[in-house]
Amino acid sequence: MRDQAEFNPIAKLFYRPIEAAIRWCDLIDYEAQILEVAFGCPGRLLNAFPQWPCLLANVEKILDAVRNEELPYGALGVTVRPGTPVEHRLLTIRHSDFKMWMYHYHPDQRPSFLFNQSALVHESTYYNTYSILQADRDALQVQLKNTEARLQEVIDELKAAGLERDYLRMLAENKQQLSDQSRPSYLNVIGALVDLILGSTKTGRKHSIFESQASIVDWVTSHHEGIKGLSKRSLDEKFAAGRRAIAQVKA
Repeated sequence: MRDQAEFNPIAKLFYRPIEAAIRWCDLIDYEAQILEVAFGCPGRLLNAFPQWPCLLANVEKILDAVRNEELPYGALGVTVRPGTPVEHRLLTIRHSDFKMWMYHYHPDQRPSFLFNQSALVHESTYYNTYSILQADRDALQVQLKNTEARLQEVIDELKAAGLERDYLRMLAENKQQLSDQSRPSYLNVIGALVDLILGSTKTGRKHSIFESQASIVDWVTSHHEGIKGLSKRSLDEKFAAGRRAIAQVKA
């Protein structure tokens, strides 16, 4: 009894867009007349049947949904992948896909060939539950993408921190190596250069115009003002330390 009550004589497994539009507009009594005029050319609908403007409007809504991949479609009832070219006369939409599309994109309309009025309350509850679950899933997917993006940022920051840590450790090791191994050599070089600049040949000819360490410092600071390590105090300390180092080596 239930199957008989739910049987719908105007429902089909699949529809051509114009057939779906006819049922959507509740014009099934005029289906043969409409198909005879505009089966292969829906553009004739407006001129042939100006009293039913919904016909062309609904055909265009269906075709627009197909083009924008909102509504699955096929050829003679066999579903094809979105974007697959299908000749207009062969284009079809399955009953179940059309019903789902109608529910989501035109929720204010319940054409009788899709929705059994006796089961409408049950279906409404089902689709409402489905919509809620789908919305929850979409929200979780957005949250997951945001979490993945933030995780990648943290990973990148950790990688950058690791590289910076390794670089700083390398600098510290190089600095320590310089302090432990090379400092005496650098001081010897500095002391030797100062002695050379202030010294003279065996015949008494001065190597340079500089008469004292202070004159060297004054020249460097005046020509290289603001350069790190070349302040008067720093030069005085380094020159003095270098000359002491040379003196100790010679002693």
